[in-house]
Amino acid sequence: MGTDNLVFLEVLEWFDESGKELVHRIPEKGSGEIKWGAQLTVRENQAAVFFYQGKALDAFGPGRHTLKTLNIPLLTKIAAIPWGMTSPLRAEVYFANLKVFTNLKWGTRDPVAFKDSELGLIRLRAFGVFNLQVVQPVLLINSLVGTQGMFTTEEIEEYLNRVIVSRFNDFMGERIDSILNLPARYDELSEGLAQHLQKDFSRFGLSLTQLFINAITPPPEVQQAMDDRSRMGVFGDMQKLMQMKAAMAMEKAAGPGSGGETGGTGSSAAAMGAGLGLMLPAMFAQYFNPASSPDRAKGTGASRPDEEAAGGACPECRNTVPASARFCPFCGHQQLIFRQCENCGKNLTPGAMFCSRCGHPAGEKPTPRFCPKCGSENLSDSLFCNQCGEKI
Repeated sequence: MGTDNLVFLEVLEWFDESGKELVHRIPEKGSGEIKWGAQLTVRENQAAVFFYQGKALDAFGPGRHTLKTLNIPLLTKIAAIPWGMTSPLRAEVYFANLKVFTNLKWGTRDPVAFKDSELGLIRLRAFGVFNLQVVQPVLLINSLVGTQGMFTTEEIEEYLNRVIVSRFNDFMGERIDSILNLPARYDELSEGLAQHLQKDFSRFGLSLTQLFINAITPPPEVQQAMDDRSRMGVFGDMQKLMQMKAAMAMEKAAGPGSGGETGGTGSSAAAMGAGLGLMLPAMFAQYFNPASSPDRAKGTGASRPDEEAAGGACPECRNTVPASARFCPFCGHQQLIFRQCENCGKNLTPGAMFCSRCGHPAGEKPTPRFCPKCGSENLSDSLFCNQCGEKI
C-alpha cells in the first residue's frame, strides 16, 4: 500500500533482497503522509526508526506497532488544500538491518610508512577483512545516512577502510618495533586493532565484530632480510649460518668438472679454492670456541585489556541493562543514542548545544591533523603520519 493514498491506512515492512543494505527508508523517494493507525512490522533482525515532522521520535524493535500521526484519511487532504493537497505533516520510517555484514574488505591503497627500529623507514602494504553490525540505528541515521533512501555497505566501506588503515599505522607504531618479529603476531595485532577501532565505529552507531589481517607485505628487499632472519633462527647464530654457506661453496667448488675447467674458469675456481683454504682455520677455530652471540630481542605482546562487556551494557557505568531499556536503571544514562560528543563520546540528548560531561560544543566537527614534516592530512586523533611515518 502506498504512503500517499487518500483513504487506506499503510502497512509498512521491508525485506533486504540484496543482503547489502544497512538502512532503507520508506518511502524511498522523499517523505510520505503516513496516517494515524498505520501498521509497522519489524522483523527479528531489524530495527525501525520513526521520523515525524523532521524529527526522530522513536525506535521500534521486533513486532507489530501502530504509528500515530495527525494525518487523518480524507480530512488531511481537505485541510491541505492551501498547500496544494500535500500535507505538511511529513513522516517516514527508516529500517536498519541488524545482521552481521561479513567479508568486508580493507587494505592500503598506497603503501603506508613505518619506522622500523632495525631497517629504518620502510613502506608496508596490508589487507584483510572485517565484520560489521549496526547497534545504534538512530545514531547511524543522524551521523551517516542523512536523508538517503537507502544506505549500503559499499557506500561506507571506503570511509571505514581509511579509518582502519590510519589506526593500523598508529597501532603498528605503538606496539611493533621491527617487522622482523611480525609474522608470529598476526592474531595479537588483529585483536588489538579491533579493540582500538571500536571507539571509531561506535561514533556512528556501528560495532566492529571481528577484524582479520590476511597479510602485511613489505618491499622485496625487506622480505629477503626476513628470510635471512628466519634462517638464522634455524641455525642458531650467524657463525653457523656462514659455516653452512662456506661448506656448500666448498662442495660446489670440489664437484665434478670444477677442477677440469680450463682458461679463465679454471683460474677462478683455483683462486676460490685458495681463498677458502685461508678462511678454514679461522672458521673452525670459531666453531670450537664460539663467541657469545647477543641475545635476540623477543617481541612481547602488550597485555590484553579486559574484554568489553557484552551487548546490552551501559556505556556510562558498564552495568548490564535490558535490550529494550531506554535509560540505564543504575545510573539513568540514555541508551537510545541520537548523537554523541565528538570529544568524550557521551550520549547527547536531542537539541543539546553542549556536552554535559566535558562542555564541548555539540555541533563542532573534529578537524584533521596535518603532519608537520610532509604536510599530509590525517584523522583528527592520528598518532603517526600515513605518508612519512613520523609521529604527529
